Amino acid sequence: MAVVQSVHRAFAILRALSSGPLGVTEVSQRVGLPKSTVARLLAALDEEGAIRQIQAGGRYSLDDGLLDLAGEMTGHRNLLAVARSHLLDLVDSIGETSGIGVREDREIYYADHVEFDSQVQIRNWTGEHAALHLVPSGLVFLAHMKAEDVDAYLDETLEAATPQSEVDPIKIRQRLGQIRRVGYSWVHEEFAEGLNSVAAPVFNTRGDVIAALHVHGPAYRFPDPEQTHDLGILLVATCERMTRQLG
Repeated sequence: MAVVQSVHRAFAILRALSSGPLGVTEVSQRVGLPKSTVARLLAALDEEGAIRQIQAGGRYSLDDGLLDLAGEMTGHRNLLAVARSHLLDLVDSIGETSGIGVREDREIYYADHVEFDSQVQIRNWTGEHAALHLVPSGLVFLAHMKAEDVDAYLDETLEAATPQSEVDPIKIRQRLGQIRRVGYSWVHEEFAEGLNSVAAPVFNTRGDVIAALHVHGPAYRFPDPEQTHDLGILLVATCERMTRQLG
């Protein structure tokens, strides 16, 4: 557990530095961690080449080794590096923020996002978790898990995040069957009010889901009801290209 916590804290620091160079105190304030912890993690990230200190005792900024390090820390070497171009393509073609998530037990861990430049800013979820049944990326994983693993997940108490959250195991099972048939999953304001999202799976050579790509945006504009299926198919095609590239 300590290793997992360190990884998540490191990602939080990297996300804070994505806005520009920061000093130890500034990073500490942004991520809510003690300065001593932040200083230790910054030193480790600097040693790995993910960040660099602009001058002795000065601010830190992201460095060229970030993507390779991020892939190693999540246990999926080069996964984030490969995903980045596909996320950029999704933002260009759909006009909303895209991201990649990996499964950690009963949750999705959001490993990276590419934000759409818009006056209406959506919260960046990089470095955070969500229950599998509340987000499309999690539902994509559930849809391709072994039956006994799905049973074990649904046997536990399923918490709701919004009034729209689906927590009925019977309805979730029906939903998983539909996801397997069409290849993608939509969630409408079930994880966060005012936020809609669609996700599709990325597979390894054995046919296991190793990640999910998603696109999310404000519910008032995303999606266009007439494009819901087309957007899902576009995302599936992107995930298929990434699957082939990883293979």
